[in-house]
Amino acid sequence: MKIITQHIQKWAFAALIPLVLTSCLKDKPFPLYPNNKTATVDYKYAATADSLQEKTYSTYLSANGNYFVQNNAGNTNYNYWPQAHTLDIFTDAFLRTKNDVYKQRMKSLLNGTRVTNGNKYQNEYYDDMEWLALASLRAYAATNDNDYLDAANTLWADIKTGQNTNQGGGIAWRKSQLDYKNTPANAPAIIFACRLYTLKKNDADLTIAKSLYTWLNATLVDPSSGIIWDGINGNHDGQISKNKFTYNQGVYMGAALELYHVTNNADYLADAVRNAKATINDTDISPGGLLKSEGQGDGGLFKGILVRYLTLLIEEPAVSSTDRDAFVKFLKFNAQTLYTKGISRPALFVSPDWKSLPSGTTDLTTQLSGVMMIEAAAALKADGKF
Repeated sequence: MKIITQHIQKWAFAALIPLVLTSCLKDKPFPLYPNNKTATVDYKYAATADSLQEKTYSTYLSANGNYFVQNNAGNTNYNYWPQAHTLDIFTDAFLRTKNDVYKQRMKSLLNGTRVTNGNKYQNEYYDDMEWLALASLRAYAATNDNDYLDAANTLWADIKTGQNTNQGGGIAWRKSQLDYKNTPANAPAIIFACRLYTLKKNDADLTIAKSLYTWLNATLVDPSSGIIWDGINGNHDGQISKNKFTYNQGVYMGAALELYHVTNNADYLADAVRNAKATINDTDISPGGLLKSEGQGDGGLFKGILVRYLTLLIEEPAVSSTDRDAFVKFLKFNAQTLYTKGISRPALFVSPDWKSLPSGTTDLTTQLSGVMMIEAAAALKADGKF
């Protein structure tokens, strides 16, 4: 089935640049955000993305070739949710280069994830399954390989069982804790449901997306700022956890943007823009205009997820030029800072703090965020926005 609409191509980060397996490896001064008069650098984002992709593949691939290990220092643990984002970065590279080596890596990882996970895609955590469902659907849009769509449909059937009326609605975080609801178990489900609706035109998917969004907006959005909180009832006390994680902002703006795409209701786009503006100006999330370090482990992946969805918002034609320029300026500063300050050379490992070189080991999660930022920069540069 060949159904790749204009906005599906957009959320696939289509940036067509020839494959170049070299990288600009010399740090130089760069214009700091928002104002510095130092010399500029010719940022070779596509070439650096190629180099980071190769380093990530060669360093983190497990001995059996089925999954990507926890860190670059010998910890071979299998963690489910980073596999989904590894599939995403391979998809980014395939769309940018059209090099079939990435297509092969994508398919090998899909199969390897299933095998390593006990010959199934489903697991205990609804948010984990949503990340893999999203990555699989993107891979399907990029390749038209029905194995990805089958995986996405299998996961979606299980994800939908997480809906219940605890805390007023939404999807639970995990199967053994159905009374705890959070942003990462709901916003990605909205994104997925909208994209699946675009593909299949099943009204039930759009109904779910709208319902989850209504609950999320009413429960975990700070009404005064537009910042997204993390969850509710995590401690069985009905209270809201007001942690400001970067990835929660990203998936919320992504959810609002996808609902705008499928409904043409400008209120959704306004929500996405409001959250993005709050995010780039929040001193806890983006001190000095630079996305904060959230450590390694799970937190290592958070910034890359925000970058992915803010990039899609930048690519949305309906966003005003004033807002787009502000978002571009913000992401450009983050990309430049990471490029010159946060990547070790020639080792090509990424720091969780993008303004400092990595020290010690680098987790797969942390590496993936850096690759996402540089891939996004390559896409935006190819599109004339950087």
